[in-house]
Amino acid sequence: MSVDVSDETGRRADLAPAWPGQEADDPADDPADDPADDPDAAIRALFDAHYRPLVRLASTFVRDVATSEEIAQDAFVALHRAWPRLRDTGRALSYLRRSVTNGSLSVIRRRTTAARYAPDSVPDAPSAEQETTTLLDRQAVVAALHRLPARQREVLVLRYYADLSEADAAQTMGISRGALKSHTWRAMSALRKHLEQAA
Repeated sequence: MSVDVSDETGRRADLAPAWPGQEADDPADDPADDPADDPDAAIRALFDAHYRPLVRLASTFVRDVATSEEIAQDAFVALHRAWPRLRDTGRALSYLRRSVTNGSLSVIRRRTTAARYAPDSVPDAPSAEQETTTLLDRQAVVAALHRLPARQREVLVLRYYADLSEADAAQTMGISRGALKSHTWRAMSALRKHLEQAA
């Protein structure tokens, strides 16, 4: 049996009465409509909120906007493929950060290998604009940073360039906070020594 009622707009609606102790179904409570159950919607929301920060994270490693955008996009594609296997979708952002970090380090390794086997050539003279916008202290820091082992370089980039908290950086690297602090201390000591030698 149904009860015919009119709402405040004068429209008529049929409402099926609920059994005693049972509430009528609310379409908004349908679990099928939950965005968390829709991988496309969840990944779209992550993309809207975190794509630009992830590009910035990659650029601190590779220093190339186009490559950084490719790395971030590849990370989202990989996340979409891996989504059914994620045990905790709440860790999707950590997965993305780790994927971007790994992709960036892979680019650096390829560049290092290519540079090692590239024929010697006369470097191009920098333009006047490049000379005026280049900061010597930044060059020194970047040069010293590149002399660090990959793990130490990674921890400094995540903590001080990407501005991640200790917890987020440790989660991104897949290590404990204690291990992160140890890597950070060793990295800062080595970086300070390289900068002193370059001075």
